[in-house]
Amino acid sequence: MAALRVARVIRSTSTCCWRAHSSQATAAASKSKSTAGFSYELTEEQKEFQATARKFAREEILPVAAHYDRTGEYPVPLIKRAWELGLINSHIPESCGGLGLGSFDACLITEELAYGCTGVQTAIEANSLGQMPVIIAGNEQQQKKYLGRMTEEPMMCAYCVTEPGAGSDVAGLKTKAEKKGDEYIINGQKMWITNGGKANWYSICN
Repeated sequence: MAALRVARVIRSTSTCCWRAHSSQATAAASKSKSTAGFSYELTEEQKEFQATARKFAREEILPVAAHYDRTGEYPVPLIKRAWELGLINSHIPESCGGLGLGSFDACLITEELAYGCTGVQTAIEANSLGQMPVIIAGNEQQQKKYLGRMTEEPMMCAYCVTEPGAGSDVAGLKTKAEKKGDEYIINGQKMWITNGGKANWYSICN
């Protein structure tokens, strides 16, 4: 429990710092655009994200990447550490306790993590894929319920598309969700789901 409290303090402190930088960076970017056109220079916040992810990838992912390749183990310690550092769930809105980063910021993090191991990075980034339907189309109650819990402790979600007869062709999917009373009954088959069996909840494409 003590370790968990420390981890939350670290994450909370990191989040607050990054959010503070974010406001300053936004103002600076607006000023830059109005005086000198579009700038390809990274903001200080973006540089911080990049440096944190790079350090984590080189010092913690890379040394154990071959071990996970050989054993096929799910990289739980790395997932937990990425969560502590704020390198996972980057798209979750601030209203749900997340950082609310945009696509470019998330890409900076993803690029660095993939340097350490693309397999570990895929497990981490699959959270964003699973969360996106809730971020885009979920109501406030759904977002608080499913996204909020992911900022409280390290956990995974998954995006279920692939089917035996359709692959990832969403137009050919056979899975159906039918309403029965107050519930929906899902019938169909899914396969090759990243984070499957490890996820706390699933977004199912039908």
